[in-house]
Amino acid sequence: MNLSDFSGSAAVKSLAGGGGEYPPLRPKILSVSRTTDIPAFYPEWFISRLNAGYSVKVNPYNRRRRRIVYDDAGLIVFWSKNPSPLIPYLREIDRKGLRYYFQFTLNDYDREGFERNVPPLSERIETFKMLSEVCGPEKVIWRFDPLILSDTISVETLTGRIESIGEEIHPYTEKLVFSFIDLYKTVERNIKNSGIKAAKPVREFSYDEVIEISEEIGRFAGKWGIKCATCGEDYELRDFGIDKNRCVDPDLISRICADDPDMVRYLARHAKKDKGQRPACGCIESADVGCYNTCPHLCAYCYANRFPEKVKVNYRAFRKNPDSETLCL
Repeated sequence: MNLSDFSGSAAVKSLAGGGGEYPPLRPKILSVSRTTDIPAFYPEWFISRLNAGYSVKVNPYNRRRRRIVYDDAGLIVFWSKNPSPLIPYLREIDRKGLRYYFQFTLNDYDREGFERNVPPLSERIETFKMLSEVCGPEKVIWRFDPLILSDTISVETLTGRIESIGEEIHPYTEKLVFSFIDLYKTVERNIKNSGIKAAKPVREFSYDEVIEISEEIGRFAGKWGIKCATCGEDYELRDFGIDKNRCVDPDLISRICADDPDMVRYLARHAKKDKGQRPACGCIESADVGCYNTCPHLCAYCYANRFPEKVKVNYRAFRKNPDSETLCL
């Protein structure tokens, strides 16, 4: 992966300042992170924040800060397309008594270049296997997310790619999660500006195509003996063996933390839907420690990088100040 575009020598204007502060959060569950790939690009920063006991999140609209205090945290949900840089730190996280599991997005859009800065597919597959061997298959959830159709990707093409990956990794996971691309204005703009000719036209799925691919995915999951679920979708697909997922999942957390009485009590009393997520999202409450416009993967379809040029500014600023209490400099 080439990050030369992120290491320019030009002076970087600080994005910090102003806005005041919200009251601090003391979450039981940390989300690391829906908005940027901390395991891939910021593992040392996250470990330093664990050691410090807190991090700071900055509201991108009003610049108000919020301290996220880690004292009560018992579990981390990691989200990543390349968690390899974090793996050497897992023993340190274990020593702190924190439990964790991974939402590992493993797509195959190498030909189209939708994920321009992720490692090659073969390397990511090996990382998936290695992580599963370190953590256990229940803690490494495979996401093929989002499903994309374009002028070069048909339903048949996409199912073939999913099956090919699944044939290699199904012994290393217990679940496959997927969603269908939503062409939000930010996503459409990022795709248009990506310069990827094969990305035109990227389109959403018709209902018939949703049913067609879901039937195939459900068949694959049954063949592999793993669970299957959609993320944030309204479609009812249980006839194909496909449930609605809860990515921050109280059932899985209960399994992982069965010997942690504090977490067991917390889940019994407070395992309610996260109001900060979309209506179709089934996740329970967590505190996300990441920031928008900070992920150098620069995937063409990403909703969290609203201004890709700002990603480069933010990453350069971070490299100048890696001990910052926030990624939102």
